[in-house]
Amino acid sequence: MVRSKAPAKKQQKKGIDFKKIKRKLGRKLPPPKNATNTEIKSKAIILPEQSVAAEKSGLATSKKGLTLKELLPQTSHHNAKVRKDALYGIKDLFKNHPEELQSHKYAIIQKLRERISDDDKLVRDVFYQLFDIDIFPLCKEDNQGLMVSLLMPYIFSAMAHSAIDVRLMAFKFFHLVVEFYPPTFSLDAEKILENYKDIIQKNHFYVEDKSKLKVALSGLSHCLSVLPCDESDTKSQKKGPSQNETLLTYEQDATKDCVRYAHVYQRLKEVVAVLINCFQDFIPLIHAPRGFDAHSFDCIQHILRSIGYAIKFSIRRHKQRQTAWRPASEEVTLMILDQDIASMLLKKLLGSFPLDPENNLYGKGDDKYFKLNSVLTEIFLEVSEWSHLPTDLSNRYLEFIENTLLGKITRSIRLRKDIHEKTLLALLPFLPKLILRVDRDWRDNLLEAFTITFSDCKPESKLKLACISTVRDMIIPNGDILYPNASDPTVHYYQVAWVNKLPSLLNQLGNEHPVSTQVVLQLLLDLGRVGCLNASPTCEDDIRNFFSLCQGEGDVPGGPFASLPREAQELALCFLYYFTTDKFSSPMMKAIVSCCLYPQLEPAVLYRIVEILHTAYRAGYIQITDHFSFLITLIARFKVVPEKLQSSIECNERETYCGTFKEVTKLVCSCLSEMGDSSLVLQIVEKVLLEQIVLKPALDNGCAILRMICVLDSTPTTLSERSVTTLSEFLPGYMINIVNCIPEDKENSYLYIQTCLYYLVPCYFLFNRSSKLTEQVLIRMRSMISENTKALESVQDRERGRNSLNMIQCIISVILLMHNDVKVRKIISSFKPEIDLILQNVITLQSSRSTSLTVEGKHMMKIAGERLRIASKSLLA
Repeated sequence: MVRSKAPAKKQQKKGIDFKKIKRKLGRKLPPPKNATNTEIKSKAIILPEQSVAAEKSGLATSKKGLTLKELLPQTSHHNAKVRKDALYGIKDLFKNHPEELQSHKYAIIQKLRERISDDDKLVRDVFYQLFDIDIFPLCKEDNQGLMVSLLMPYIFSAMAHSAIDVRLMAFKFFHLVVEFYPPTFSLDAEKILENYKDIIQKNHFYVEDKSKLKVALSGLSHCLSVLPCDESDTKSQKKGPSQNETLLTYEQDATKDCVRYAHVYQRLKEVVAVLINCFQDFIPLIHAPRGFDAHSFDCIQHILRSIGYAIKFSIRRHKQRQTAWRPASEEVTLMILDQDIASMLLKKLLGSFPLDPENNLYGKGDDKYFKLNSVLTEIFLEVSEWSHLPTDLSNRYLEFIENTLLGKITRSIRLRKDIHEKTLLALLPFLPKLILRVDRDWRDNLLEAFTITFSDCKPESKLKLACISTVRDMIIPNGDILYPNASDPTVHYYQVAWVNKLPSLLNQLGNEHPVSTQVVLQLLLDLGRVGCLNASPTCEDDIRNFFSLCQGEGDVPGGPFASLPREAQELALCFLYYFTTDKFSSPMMKAIVSCCLYPQLEPAVLYRIVEILHTAYRAGYIQITDHFSFLITLIARFKVVPEKLQSSIECNERETYCGTFKEVTKLVCSCLSEMGDSSLVLQIVEKVLLEQIVLKPALDNGCAILRMICVLDSTPTTLSERSVTTLSEFLPGYMINIVNCIPEDKENSYLYIQTCLYYLVPCYFLFNRSSKLTEQVLIRMRSMISENTKALESVQDRERGRNSLNMIQCIISVILLMHNDVKVRKIISSFKPEIDLILQNVITLQSSRSTSLTVEGKHMMKIAGERLRIASKSLLA
C-alpha cells in the first residue's frame, strides 16, 4: 500500500539579507557599485597628412630617411653603433645632397669635431673618411682658415689623450688637415712639433706594429715638407699683387717669416735628435739578412725625409739671415752652428751609409735599400755644402752618385726606371756646386757621368728638363755658382758638348712637347746673351731644320717652329738674333725664308721674323747681300693665296691673305729705306728686282716688287735704260691683269677704283719719273690693240675673237683709269697722239664686218670707243 505523500509545507516569504550571485569560472569580478569610472572618452582628431614621410617632403634625407638635423645629434649617442651609423648617414647625405654641406658646414664641423677623440675605433675611422672624401674636397674654395681653427683645439686635445690609438688618429687627422690647408702647420708649429716629438719618443707602444709609428712619421714628414726650404718655396706661398716688390718690402717679408718661425728652431733641433735615435733603432733590422717589411721601410724613409727637410729649412734660415744682413742671434741652426747635432748626423746617420745587408753600394737586389741610400745622399749633399766631412765618407757618397748617374746600380739590382729617374731628379740640383767642391779626378768623373745621363734620357722626360737646368747652372754664371771659363779645357769641352746637344733636342721634341721646347729655347737665348753659343757646324743644321724642313724649291711642310705656341716662337726668334752673330749663313737664310713662306704661319710671327732679321742686320750680324736676298725672295715667292685654298677660299679670307702680304710689303719697303743711300741700294738690287720682273710674277707679287723699286728710285728716275725697257714690256700686261683680276663693281665704283689704285700707284710713280717709260708703255698698248684688231678681222673662230675683244676692252679700261687720275692725266697729255691712234683702231674695229665680232661685241666696242673719245678730247683741253 502506498503511503500517501505528506502535504507540502507552505514556504513563507522571508527577508533576504544577501543576494547570492552565481558566478561562472574564469570571469572577472564586476566592479563595485561604488567604484568611480575614470575612463575618458574623446572623439578622434583627424588631421590631413599625418605621416612622417610627408613631413620630410622637400628635405634632404639619407637612405634611411633621416635629415641632417636628426643625424647630427646621433653622432653623440652613447651607443657606438648609433654614432657610426649617424656618420655613415651624413656621408650618404653629402654624397647625394652636397648643398647641405655648403649651407651648414661650420655647424657640422662644430658638432663632428668631437668624434676625433671617440673611444671607438670604427667611429674614428668613419669620421676620418667623412672628412677625407666628402667634407674637405667640397670645401676647397671656402674659408679654409676658419674651418681649421674650429678643428685645431680638438686635435690638440686628442694628441694628448691617454689612449695611444686616439693619439695616433689625432696625428693622422692633422696630417689630413695639413694636406687640405698647408699653412695650418706654421700657425702652431712649435706646439705641433712638441707633440710629434712626444709620440715618436714613446715608440715602445708599437714595437711590434710599425704601422702605428708610420702614422706619426708620415705626418711629421709632410709637415716639415711645407716649411719654406728655399726661395722658390717662399715665392710660391706668397701671392703678392705685384712682382715689382721693393727691397724694403722684401726685407719686411723676410723679417715676418723669421719671426713666425723664431721658436721653431730649438724645437726642430730636439725633433731631429729624436729622429736620429729612432733611426738607430732600425739599424739592426736594416742589416739583418732577412731585411725588413714594408712598414719598417716606410718608417725609415719618413725619418730620413724629415731630417732632410729640417736641414734644408735650417740652411735656408741661415741664407736668409745673410741676405737680409741680419746679425746672428743666439738661435742656432741645425747644421751650421750646432755642433751636437752635427756630430749626431755624422756618426749616427751619415756614417751608416750605405744601408744594405752586405754593406756595399749595389745592394742585393732590393730597391728599398737604393731608395734609402738616395735619401741619405740628399742629406749628405745638403750637409757637405756647409760642413767638411771625412774623405773616406765623402768618397762613398760620390761613388754612389757616379754609379747612379751612369745607371750601374740600375742594371745591377734591376731597378725600375721610374725609381731611378726620381732619384736623379733629386740629385741633379746639387751637382753644379758639388763639382766645384770635389777634386779634379772626381770632377772629371762626375762631368762624364752627367753627360751620359743628359744624352741617354728621353727628350720629353722630366729628367731631361732637370739636366737642362743643371746645364744652365754649370755654364751661365750666377750668384752662387761660377764655373771656370775656357781656361779650363776639360770643363770647356763638356760645356761645348752640352750646348751642341740643345739644337738637335729641339727637333726631337718637335711641336708635341711645347713646354720642354720652351725650356730649351730659353736656355739657348740665355746662352746667347752671355756669349756662350759656341755651336758646331751640325748645330746650324739642326737650327735650320727647326725653322724649316725645306731642302729645295717649292712648298714643303715647315719645321717645328711654325706650330709652336706664340710664346715659344718669340723665344726662338730672340735666340735667332744672337745666333746670327757668327752663324748666319746663306743656307740658314734660305731656311728662314722657307719658314716665312709656310702657309700656316701666323702673320704676327712673320712680321716679327722680318723685324728680328733687320735688327740683326743693323747690328752687323748679317751681310747686306744676304739681307737683300732674304727680303727680295720673301716678296717674290710669297703666295698671297695658297694653291690648296685657291679653289675654295672665300672672299673675306682672300682679303685677309692680301692684307697680310700688304703689311709684309710695307715692312720690307721700310727696311730697304733704312739700309743706306737709296740710289746706292737701288744699284745693288736693281738687277735682281728686274730679273724677278722678267719672270712675270703674280699680280700681288709684281705690285710689291714695283713698290720696292719706287721706294729706292727718285725723280727723275735713276733706273738704267735696260731696266726702263724691261719695265715697258712688263707694265702693259701687269696693268691689263689688274683690270682682268678685279671685277668692276658698278654699284660701288669708288671701292673698285680704290682697289685698282693700290696696284696702279707704283706704275704712276714710275710714269711720273720717266716720260720715256710712259711713252713706251702707251706705244706697247697701241701695238697690242692693233694686233688684236687685225686678229678679229682675220680670225673666224669666235672663241679667239672673244679673247681679242676682251684684250682691247681691258686696254681701254686701263687708259680710262689713268685718265681718271689728275696727275697721270697731265703726264699722258704729252702723248695724246698715241691715244688717238688707239682710238682710231677702235673706230676701225666698229665698222669691221668680221664674223667673229658679234652684235653684242660691236655694241660694247661702240661704248668703249665713245668713252675713249671723250677722254681724248679732255686731254686736248
